[in-house]
Amino acid sequence: MSDISQLLTSLQFADSAFPSGFYTMSHGLEGYSQARLVKRGDVQPLLAGLLLHSVGPGDATALAAAHRAASDGDVDLVQEIDQLLFASKLNAEMRKASVRSGHQLIDLGAELMEQPILARYAERVRSRATPGCQPVVTAAVYAAGGVQTRQAVASDLFAFSASFVGAALRLRLTDHRHAQAVLLETAAVIEQATDAALERDLADLGGCAPMADVMSARHEKADARLFAS
Repeated sequence: MSDISQLLTSLQFADSAFPSGFYTMSHGLEGYSQARLVKRGDVQPLLAGLLLHSVGPGDATALAAAHRAASDGDVDLVQEIDQLLFASKLNAEMRKASVRSGHQLIDLGAELMEQPILARYAERVRSRATPGCQPVVTAAVYAAGGVQTRQAVASDLFAFSASFVGAALRLRLTDHRHAQAVLLETAAVIEQATDAALERDLADLGGCAPMADVMSARHEKADARLFAS
């Protein structure tokens, strides 16, 4: 696959318009907002912290490992990584959100790309032999599309960041111009989190962001919610 084709594939699946379910998630931001712990100037630092200490060590590390396994056609290892990532997510809300998004992605991905690794993995997800967490599904889709591991990880971290900033917009924590500044400022953090995920051993998978876990747990039982997470 050419470099242009790889780029277009990663852009398509990372696009906010792609029906992955990311639009329904705030990735914990609504919990912070409900607790009045975040304001306009806190959006970028909070996003950076999540990328470096939660999403990067967890989701991105699993994505990198699963992408390598999928590229080798090792669906058993993809499933093992999927189960490990699911077990590392402490909050039921985050587990459900990841699986819901992953199922939507694998259904459409397997339909759009007739690749053996996707078909085999999709069957395991449908039979509930494996959870189907979004980062692992994304890894399999990108591998099937010929996207390189580094680009796959960076693309998914950008998709997370764009979704997070989109949630900030709807929560009125930012405006459209400031949102773009936040994304641009976060580019270096995405690169840092990508490099770390590529180098991290699978045995070290899992982040540590206690406050984010607390906010997610509170959000799960909130009386009113705009987002699923």
